[in-house]
Amino acid sequence: MIEYNYKTRVYYRDVDQMGIVYYTRYLEYFEAARTELLRSIGLDVTKIEQMGYFLSVISCHCDYKKSAKFDDELNIITRINELPRSSMKIEYEVFNSGKKLLVTGHTVHSFINSNGKAVKPPKVLIEKLRG
Repeated sequence: MIEYNYKTRVYYRDVDQMGIVYYTRYLEYFEAARTELLRSIGLDVTKIEQMGYFLSVISCHCDYKKSAKFDDELNIITRINELPRSSMKIEYEVFNSGKKLLVTGHTVHSFINSNGKAVKPPKVLIEKLRG
């Protein structure tokens, strides 16, 4: 469906005492990559919220394969491979500048309204994902 290539760097704030990225930071990297993926199709988070929709994370998963270290450049490939129905799955692959796969993961999001009630995804999102 859609794919976005998000680049970032590992800063000192991201690492633990051993100099490797602390495991929870990957979820923050995922969030930044997801935000930019949506912006790349003209649906930044603010626009989605103005339409009355909120993307609530209902599940997240990471598989750690290799460690990222301080000052590494990271390339995060972010994909939506299926049209959302009641929820939307976003997949992530994190590579270092040497193109080694470091982490894979995904988040699953529910669409909710301002009252917290689950709703169908906005039609404009479906249209953008179809191309």
